[in-house]
Amino acid sequence: MELKDKLQLLRKQNGYSQEQLADELGIARQTISKWENGQAVPELGGLILLSDLYGMTIDRIVKEDDGCNISLCSNMGRDNNKIIEFLLAAKKNTYAISDNKTVSCRINSHDFCYQDNTGYQYYDTYLGGERFSGEEGVWLHDIPVWSMNYAGRVIGENFNIDFLKEALMEVPVDLPFRGPKIYTKGDYHYHCSVAGEFVWFQGYEEIFYTDKKIYECYFHGGVIR
Repeated sequence: MELKDKLQLLRKQNGYSQEQLADELGIARQTISKWENGQAVPELGGLILLSDLYGMTIDRIVKEDDGCNISLCSNMGRDNNKIIEFLLAAKKNTYAISDNKTVSCRINSHDFCYQDNTGYQYYDTYLGGERFSGEEGVWLHDIPVWSMNYAGRVIGENFNIDFLKEALMEVPVDLPFRGPKIYTKGDYHYHCSVAGEFVWFQGYEEIFYTDKKIYECYFHGGVIR
């Protein structure tokens, strides 16, 4: 892999546009463009800045060794821990507590938005009520990096929305999608099962009142690259 191609790959993997990377490095956007077009190569000062920003050695950035490049290309999910950390905070500060509502992006949609100072931004938008469908997404510097679609319905009596929100507040780091595998309070029982991993998954959640199923929801999604 040529240096110009690797520089473009690293920028995209870390969620930067050329303008955003230029701002981070304190250089002109045209310089980034020349690097990625092969019209120029970064000087030592630029390589040091890139090394610090990406958490990689200068040698690994410039080396054209095949083994190094294969490792780089296969490491598309190396920022997933940061995405998950942000996603958990976003989920616990939006629908689950009815906070951070925002203007509807579609007619009669329910929308939530959450962001912090790390460059990540989260949106959750859904349609309906007892029967619903929606999508959650995470952006890094305005570039989408993760999304999840979901659809569910109430199918029995005694459904309690507050119980569902309590379960969603317990979303675990190892299953950062809906709620935990099991959550119980009184006669209400929440179950969630997931196949796959954060980069590509599908799952199903259900709520029982005593021994009768009263709610179900399917969801699926993964990392966007």
